[in-house]
Amino acid sequence: MVEIERHDTDILILGTGGAGLFAALHAQQSAPEGMRITIASKGLLGKSGCTRMVQGGYNVALGRGDSVERHFMDTIEGGKWLPNQDMAWRLCEQAVVRVRELENEIGCYFDREADGSLHHKAFAGQTADRTVHKGDLTGIEIINRLMEQVLARPVARLQEHRAVGLIPAKDGALAGVLFIDIRRGVFRLVRAHAVLMATGGGPTMYRYHTPSGDKSMDGLAMALRAGLPLRDMEMVQFHPTGLLAGEHSKMTGTVLEEGLRGAGGQLLNAAGQRFMFDYHERGERATRDVVSRGIYAEMRKNNSSPNGGVYISMAHLGPENVARRFKGMVKRCADCGFDLAGGKVEVVPTAHYFMGGVVVDADTRTAMEGLYVAGEDAGGAHGSNRLGGNGVANSTVFGGVAGEVMAADVASARAHREPDESVLAAEVERACHPLTRPAGHVHPLRTRLQNVMWDNVGVMRTAARLERGLGEVEALGAALMDVGVADDVLAFNLTWHDWLNMRSLVDVSSVIAEAALARRNSRGAHYREDFPEAGDLAASTYTVARQVGDRLEVTQEPVRFTIVRPGATILPADEPATLVAAE
Repeated sequence: MVEIERHDTDILILGTGGAGLFAALHAQQSAPEGMRITIASKGLLGKSGCTRMVQGGYNVALGRGDSVERHFMDTIEGGKWLPNQDMAWRLCEQAVVRVRELENEIGCYFDREADGSLHHKAFAGQTADRTVHKGDLTGIEIINRLMEQVLARPVARLQEHRAVGLIPAKDGALAGVLFIDIRRGVFRLVRAHAVLMATGGGPTMYRYHTPSGDKSMDGLAMALRAGLPLRDMEMVQFHPTGLLAGEHSKMTGTVLEEGLRGAGGQLLNAAGQRFMFDYHERGERATRDVVSRGIYAEMRKNNSSPNGGVYISMAHLGPENVARRFKGMVKRCADCGFDLAGGKVEVVPTAHYFMGGVVVDADTRTAMEGLYVAGEDAGGAHGSNRLGGNGVANSTVFGGVAGEVMAADVASARAHREPDESVLAAEVERACHPLTRPAGHVHPLRTRLQNVMWDNVGVMRTAARLERGLGEVEALGAALMDVGVADDVLAFNLTWHDWLNMRSLVDVSSVIAEAALARRNSRGAHYREDFPEAGDLAASTYTVARQVGDRLEVTQEPVRFTIVRPGATILPADEPATLVAAE
């Protein structure tokens, strides 16, 4: 029998990206004296999470002429009328509050104009320049300052603790979370009155992807097993400009930030032709889904670069100017042998962000009592397409909301819920499965999964490819169950964790493909070549996937237009359509 260490806390936060760290701060500020707050991370505090990787910046309506209403309309229209409008409004409204908090209380420094006002970059799909930033390494600035604040407060830390299961009580409410202590190779159950799931996304099941390989959508896999409804699971965002440096470089797939195109960067095919205006009137400044499809279409026409992508060119803007404005990007490209400032760099659409996630309300509550979700684990705020710059705003806004809501909700809590021991035993058995099989190799299966998803469930989709992809993912899942891991040393047994990563990716990949099959129209990141029309916007629906026994059930729910309906706007009649200067 496997021994399980047991530990209690009041508020448990899974994840140390922007959502998790903000939740810890706001919970600590809001909680009564003596309330125990614990933050757990698969990696190290301040060194993991996707927020640290943010380059471009943070969307906030503080620029001249901009407004929360304009930011909201851009978010709704960019999401193709699928967002939860209450969440989208809260995102846009609270981003203003959160940026001031980041500067005045957290200690962040963002770039400014000569008059002292915040500098705003131009980002695609937006009618105003509203992306504030710290050069092109904004995420590092935010996470470093947040880390300092959390370390200075009485917040307990479980570093290198991998969450492997949400453990309910007999009544269905959440009792706690099962972890593997990676350092020691032992199981630990942490009971809590409230749990925030902020484990981040990480669509690393694609050949080209931006997150680090240890990001494997564990949170959504756990939520699926717990029976929670997941929405918009077909909506995988491909960033148009992932660095393409060859198959043998870990740099392939990493983002060349959107500000490059916002500043006037041009996309060129193999013949040196600027092609994006063939696909959209805004050219390179169209939304990410449109630009990704334009690039993918050029690749399929064999108008591609030596490594199979296209080029981004900045040289016409002046090499010295580019080197000054995009220092981090220029260095990243130089490290791979490319001259971003004065030459051309190969790029390819790369799986970047997941718009889908657990169904939540605007206060981050879920259908399971005691469980809250914020950041990329939560669905609804972005609909079918996330605007560049809205990601880190989403994490910090709803992380703070979750911290305050959890502190209020558990203030009167008494005894911890008792875990359902049968579910706990099943989750331990599930995690230990590879330790009972002959040792094998996980990496070839993950490579196959990445190729299957890119080829069949990627930028452009059809029913035939989706069905083929589903079949191949199912076969990979079966093959994985026959692959074992050496069990002589469980402390820092990274092959064991590679196996667990792969299982989470297989589970979520199946849901992506099933939801994509269910949506028979094209919206944002989801493009069906056999159903290319968007459909009736006024009758918009979002997909809801739920595990029912051994079967995945996908249904459609009508979008609630709580603030504005398709064809209408909340902007005043005399407002200009755009505040962005003509190109």
